[in-house]
Amino acid sequence: MLHFQSLPAARHLLFAGASAIALSAPAAAQTDATQPANETAGEASAAVAAGAGTAAAASTQNDPEIVVTARRRKERAQDVPIALTAVSGETLDRIGATNLTQIAQLTPSLVIRNNNARNTFANIRGLGSNSDQNDGLEIGVGFYVDDVYYGRIGASQFDLIDLERVEVLRGPQGTLFGKNTTAGAISITTRAPEFRHGFTGEATIGDDGYHQLRGSLTGPIAEDLAAYRVTLSHTHRDGSLRNLFDGREINDFTNFNLRGQLLLTPTPDINVRLIGDYSRQTSYSRTTSIVGLFTRYANGAPLTNNWLDRARRGGYEPRFDITDPFARVVDVNGPVQANMKGYGVSGKADWDVGPVVLTSITAWRGWDWYPDNDTDNTPLELTLHSGTDNHQRQFSQEFRAASKGDGKIDYVGGLYYFWQNVNGLGHYQQGPASALWNNPNANQTIANYALNGFLSLSVIEPITHSYAAFGQATWHASDRLSVTGGLRFTHEKKTGLFDQYTAAGNDLSLLTPAQRVTAQNLRNAIYPEKRYTTGLKDNALTGQVTLSYKVAPDVLTYATYSRGSKSGGLSLGDLPAGISPVVDPEKVDAWELGVKSQFWDRRITLNAAAYLTKVKDYQAGVTEQIGTTSSSIRYISNIPGVRSRGVEADLTVAPSRWVRLTASAAYNDAVYRDYRNAQVAPENRNVSQVQDLSGVQLANAPKFIYYVGADVTQPVQLFGVGDEVYGRVDWNHRSSNDTSGSNSIYTKIPAYGIANARVGLRFGDGRYDLSAWVTNLFDKQYFTALSASNLGLITANLGDERSFGATLRAHF
Repeated sequence: MLHFQSLPAARHLLFAGASAIALSAPAAAQTDATQPANETAGEASAAVAAGAGTAAAASTQNDPEIVVTARRRKERAQDVPIALTAVSGETLDRIGATNLTQIAQLTPSLVIRNNNARNTFANIRGLGSNSDQNDGLEIGVGFYVDDVYYGRIGASQFDLIDLERVEVLRGPQGTLFGKNTTAGAISITTRAPEFRHGFTGEATIGDDGYHQLRGSLTGPIAEDLAAYRVTLSHTHRDGSLRNLFDGREINDFTNFNLRGQLLLTPTPDINVRLIGDYSRQTSYSRTTSIVGLFTRYANGAPLTNNWLDRARRGGYEPRFDITDPFARVVDVNGPVQANMKGYGVSGKADWDVGPVVLTSITAWRGWDWYPDNDTDNTPLELTLHSGTDNHQRQFSQEFRAASKGDGKIDYVGGLYYFWQNVNGLGHYQQGPASALWNNPNANQTIANYALNGFLSLSVIEPITHSYAAFGQATWHASDRLSVTGGLRFTHEKKTGLFDQYTAAGNDLSLLTPAQRVTAQNLRNAIYPEKRYTTGLKDNALTGQVTLSYKVAPDVLTYATYSRGSKSGGLSLGDLPAGISPVVDPEKVDAWELGVKSQFWDRRITLNAAAYLTKVKDYQAGVTEQIGTTSSSIRYISNIPGVRSRGVEADLTVAPSRWVRLTASAAYNDAVYRDYRNAQVAPENRNVSQVQDLSGVQLANAPKFIYYVGADVTQPVQLFGVGDEVYGRVDWNHRSSNDTSGSNSIYTKIPAYGIANARVGLRFGDGRYDLSAWVTNLFDKQYFTALSASNLGLITANLGDERSFGATLRAHF
């Protein structure tokens, strides 16, 4: 039975107190990006060139100067001595970016991998998380929406709509943000209610049954006292894989999102922003494509009893070419699905008390995940059900005081509390084909009696309490020179439960004692009964120091040293012998040199950063096959040493308001410095169980990623004055990388590049926008992830094929 530990009474009092403050104190100004009245073409260029990669998706229109809140106050992004990318909501609307993966294409240092929502992870500069399917660990890249930290990044996989801006910060964070992170943070700010009536609507239709409807309505409730905003969207796409078993299409999805907001301004010094949201996704998916099979180990020895041998033994002969990586067909009988819900409420209050702004942010969120998988990749009655439901609940409270940024010393200080309960329920049921598949040499009568219908359930419940105090101050020694220092103290307590037990199956007590022992051993070889509790406490003092110097009014240089920490985690599962469920904390030392510059009346923006990051006890995922079965164990381990170093740069050239050229690039050399007991690649499993990966490139960390784009706009007079025809093309390329963590020759994704294009017409004094678009213009066939099992089967997540469609947008 699912259950959640209640928050202690003190937490309820804290919530009530914070709510009271929220009704008498303020929220951040909703006009962070107000447009200057006399903006030049150069200022428009600056609007989208706030950091390495920022300029990736600019419109050629005179965009407002992007104002960010990376340091908890409104600042022009070019004046912030932090490596960050800031993309305006207007830019995202124009290019049709509505999810985190699309946004990541604009930021070369950010890599998003989302084989499914629960396994989603984000890497910045190659670091963040190389683990998946573990609920007792946070990732190193924090994800925030409207200043609220999301404990499970899977909750980010809904449509992201009606956005004001997106900020991607690189490097350790914690002296400014609520939750400490070691690799960086993604901060999304949605559009706030306005005291004027407004409506924005959008309809998109494309191939493969793709359609999306989005709408946002805002306006005053009481003049200058209360305003509202309601946003909703519906998105659907048909599946991209054909299932030979039943003819259905797999990997479709349907998203629904609703967000309501209330802005209260009882006095000129008080803003209160209340937000409630609900999102739902249904998907007939959760299976990978077979793209190959190896039947010999690397040394030439035969791989006996491989996947194909087992399939044929069960009477199945593949009905498609399993060596064709892009056949885009599967043949499975399992009830594949990946459904989820996300919902929450938050209140942010800002109170301007003169030289200081006091802020309270209170939030509660929930995320529910309902998967079911066909793990054997066959239509055999082998795995009837496989998956781990997740029910996550979180509460957070942040109190903050910040100067307004106009003094000799600017400062931010605050307190933060975070509570999270993740209740996971794994369900794994074997079918009539299990005995012959897994145990061909056993007595099949006994094996079938033991395994047919055998249902194992596992309860996984990690609970986190995190407390922190943080602060940062900047001393403006002169008009050009500034020195910044920050500290954070974090105390975390985590407890965890793992309980795996037999929930259904034939009654073994009806067997003879000898048969009963045999049957139980067969079950234990797959899912043994096991129960344990564990926990940890962790204290960490982290911080950073930055020296920034303005060489010229539009040329900022900076140097930063950061010390980051990610608390220890709990690896809850059926762990191999000798593996501890407690994962040690991750410690990070990071150095960075950067420059932000603009020339030619700000028509040219050139930003660059060089960095070196060293990590001790890097937390990463390990996958081990269970004996000779088709099941596996995933757990978290510490890698003694990891290093990431590289350079990032972006360039924006806007010779006029009608033309803009952009380029962004990141070279990232992320390697294991010390990893002598790494998991062995499956093609070498016959000679060793471990390998030395020291000096090898990290998994999911492409060494080179770059982006180039061009926008052109031409004024025309079709329906009236102010009409514009526009066009846009862009290209995103990333080098090859391993996606398994074992450096297998079968799990290296080849390099690939993707081109996109859009042409459109703006008319009606800019109120209407009609465009036609193509993604993956040249129909590149590529992988987003590869996996190789000990049975020789190679599976993949395939990248999307070429897609095209049209979008009509209107706003009033």
